[in-house]
Amino acid sequence: MYAALWRLLPGPWWVRALILIVLAAAVLYGLFFYVFPWISPIVLPAEVDLE
Repeated sequence: MYAALWRLLPGPWWVRALILIVLAAAVLYGLFFYVFPWISPIVLPAEVDLE
């Protein structure tokens, strides 16, 4: 899967690496600022019993 993605990207290896870093940062940004806040009221943390 990663080899196919690597072959699809244009440019030399350093441009491909830069594109992948930017894409990973965009995915993380979307998760932290849109997905996780939206889902946090739905998924309640487990109650911890300290006894």
